[in-house]
Amino acid sequence: MIRNLLTSNLPSTVLLLICLLFIPGCGGKKEVPRQTPPPQTAVDTREPGTITCEAILEGPAPKMNAVMMNADRKCAGMHTEPVYFQTVIANGKGMLQNAFVYVKEGLGSRTFPVPSQPVEINQKGCMYEPHILGIQVNQTLLILNSDPVLHNIHALPKLNEQFNVAQPRIGTKTEKMFTNPEIMVRVKCDVHSWMGCYIGVLDHPFYAVTDSTGSCELKRVPPGDYTISVWHEKYGPLEQRVSLAAGEKKKIQFRFQSGT
Repeated sequence: MIRNLLTSNLPSTVLLLICLLFIPGCGGKKEVPRQTPPPQTAVDTREPGTITCEAILEGPAPKMNAVMMNADRKCAGMHTEPVYFQTVIANGKGMLQNAFVYVKEGLGSRTFPVPSQPVEINQKGCMYEPHILGIQVNQTLLILNSDPVLHNIHALPKLNEQFNVAQPRIGTKTEKMFTNPEIMVRVKCDVHSWMGCYIGVLDHPFYAVTDSTGSCELKRVPPGDYTISVWHEKYGPLEQRVSLAAGEKKKIQFRFQSGT
């Protein structure tokens, strides 16, 4: 039947319609476009390294004043010896405590899991413990009051939401969270003016605070080229470039000038 129609004197347009209706192969095979597979993120199997960091104060450390707690007799009664401000703490060799060290640049688009373990700030003896600390974005900050007095914790971030929480009795606990990286977040107590601490908020786990020997470690850092930064409450920031090979253990030093 199709052959007879094709050999008749029908107009060419009608023949074309018949071809399209009855002979699927007239137009040839239609190519199905190939789907490009989604790009896969390469897994870095190289052994991570460790960066040991030292903060050194060149020149004499300023003498810290004693904290006057006379405004709250309960606070003063918790101490049998003077308590000093913690702005600058250095040992006899100039090794500087409470410097916050972190990877500033070089991690690219890597993402890291948020630790389930909270980071703690304790109010003990009418002082914040620790004085300098770090936390990851969206990690729980657990605030404790270990004193039998009223405290409040007043965070003053610029890139995160502020909070101001009263803790009226011993054993009070409060949980908070930061949603954006920020170096540094100042925290104060509106009840006791001498109380203060600082929090570094990052979207990765590569940060640390120098101890009483002026040293700390950035552990399990992927191989690569980085900018490592340090922040100190009085002396501000310093930074340097570091190249870290697979499995390498590298030591760097940051030198602050006491006159600045």
